[in-house]
Amino acid sequence: MNKFTTVAEMQQTAAAWRQNGRRIALVPTSGCLHAGHRAMIREARRVADVVVVSLFVNPLQFAANEALANYPRRLDSDLATCEQEGADAVFAPTVEEIYPKGYSSFVVEELVAKPLCGISRPTHFRGITTIYVKLLNLVQPHSLVLGQKDAQMVAVVRKMIADLHFKVDITVIPIAREADGIACHVRNDDLTPNQRQDATAFHKALVRAKEMADSGLKSVDRVVAEVTHILRQQRRIRVIYISVVDPATMEPLREIVPGNSLLAIAAWVDEIRLTDNTLL
Repeated sequence: MNKFTTVAEMQQTAAAWRQNGRRIALVPTSGCLHAGHRAMIREARRVADVVVVSLFVNPLQFAANEALANYPRRLDSDLATCEQEGADAVFAPTVEEIYPKGYSSFVVEELVAKPLCGISRPTHFRGITTIYVKLLNLVQPHSLVLGQKDAQMVAVVRKMIADLHFKVDITVIPIAREADGIACHVRNDDLTPNQRQDATAFHKALVRAKEMADSGLKSVDRVVAEVTHILRQQRRIRVIYISVVDPATMEPLREIVPGNSLLAIAAWVDEIRLTDNTLL
């Protein structure tokens, strides 16, 4: 497995792969790889000749009040995971390599990025779209493998790719969950036993909402009320949003459209921000 740390070597190698007719898949990550990332790498292995995993904690995704310095980094462990899952290359640049002194160019998607997480984290998706454009230019993938856990990010990236005419296929992997139902996330290791117990309410609420929708209920208000009730029974949980939206546009829905309605949740478990979602 190759490890690239500079823009030049990544771009030159990717260009050579393409010239040789090899199909490239990119798995973009912030590192601290978990079961969800493993599934993404395996899917990339299935659809491509060459699998590239990016490991980059993107400072543009963090607001001034968010603790970028506290975000965990586990490069050695991540490299081992990538090799175990059959990645061909890892792109692990420094911040200075991606955003050198004087950097001033950004990419902004102004519709899908506005609601939900865009309200409480107004600069977050500008960071996402900017780094994704850079990665697409550097790695030149034929396929991009993403995770359903970050449903709004997936929708924003889809819109950006369509708007800017990138020729890349997108595959979205279902949410990977731990044994207690909590969606795999880098912050899970920071949860205390009591916080973790409260956090299991996310999955319980989503399961209950899916049961309600599957029974034929179309009332968004009733589903949101039930999910809110389940979450607020846990004293450590403070809800940021609970919304039923169109999965492509993130626009709120007035009634549930079976198979095309996304229930999205964001909440604080004490000081840890978690998100989860399910298709109704």
